[in-house]
Formats: sequence, structure tokens, C-alpha cells
Amino acid sequence: MATKGLYYTPPGTDGTDHAFRQRVAPQYALSALNKSRLKYCIFFHYLLFFAMLAKLSADILDKLDIFILEIEELSIPQPLWWEYIWCISLLLSFLGLTAIKENRVSIMKQYVSGLCLFGFLPLFYAIIYYFGDVWTYLTSDDEDELEDIHIWQGYPYGLLWYAFILLALQVHTFSVYFAWNLITAWSKGAKKS
Repeated sequence: MATKGLYYTPPGTDGTDHAFRQRVAPQYALSALNKSRLKYCIFFHYLLFFAMLAKLSADILDKLDIFILEIEELSIPQPLWWEYIWCISLLLSFLGLTAIKENRVSIMKQYVSGLCLFGFLPLFYAIIYYFGDVWTYLTSDDEDELEDIHIWQGYPYGLLWYAFILLALQVHTFSVYFAWNLITAWSKGAKKS
């Protein structure tokens, strides 16, 4: 290609044509951003699930009649029903990922409602269930009252659960927020087209 000198720049390529360039519609930019963020939240949900699975491993192995001495020596407390119900919330991540892939509002709404049912409700139950032990541990100076608290590996069991619950509530809250932003963006895109 022939040029008109050493430093020749063709017209329109020097940045002066910026007013005529196409722009991405705001709902599509918002959709791309929230898709990425929701995928990160689902990844952290998987990490929390593996932590819960490690806690449930002793009970699962007992039900399968598998004996591993190292796990039995940890004397992990028996799980409550809310722990297994919370694990169901991981299956909902497949709904969320499918909705992200296909931009489907109805599937994303199912993901949000399922996350509220199987993610938030078991966690709220656990907050109420362990509140007495946590409150006693944090406010009591009497050794006799502290003896009534369930201790595991030298740590108050309810306080350990509260740490898990705090992380899980953050992940679920952000997941619902980003999913709702996607529902809003996709609904706007559907109305315009």
C-alpha cells in the first residue's frame, strides 16, 4: 500500500472520528459485568460447599459404613438437617450458570427463588439455633455458664458456625443482587427488541 510520506495517517484513523463510533447499549454492558460477577459468586459458593462437605464427611462415611480412623478421631459433631438442606443450594448454581449462558430470565428467577429457599432459610435457622450459645460465650464471665456451651477442638461450636454463616450470607446476598441486575438488564433488552 502506498503512503504519502513517512508519517502519513489516513483520515478517520487519528481519533477524530470518535463521535461516529458505535457504542454498546448500557443493558448489554451491565449484563456482561454482572455475568462475570455472578460467576465469581458461584465459585465462592462451591468453596463453601466443599467446606460443608468436609464437615459432613464423617456422617456420610458413617452412613456408608466406611471407617477412617483419622476422621473419627476428630470427633466431628453430628450434623443437623439444615446443613444437608443448605447443600441443595449448590445444585441451583447449575440453574444460574445455564441462565447466564442462555440469557434466560425465567431460569434466573428460578435460581433466585431457589437460593432464597435453600440458601437463606437454612442459614437463618442456624443463626437462631446457635444464638444462645454465641450470646452466652460473648457476654458471660461465669465459668459455670461457659461449661454449658458446646466446644469443638477448643473453639465454641456456635461461633465457628457463625463465621461460616457470615461468609455464606455474603455470597448468597451478592449472588441474588447480581442475578437481579441480570434479570433487569435482560428484561430491558427484551422490551427494546
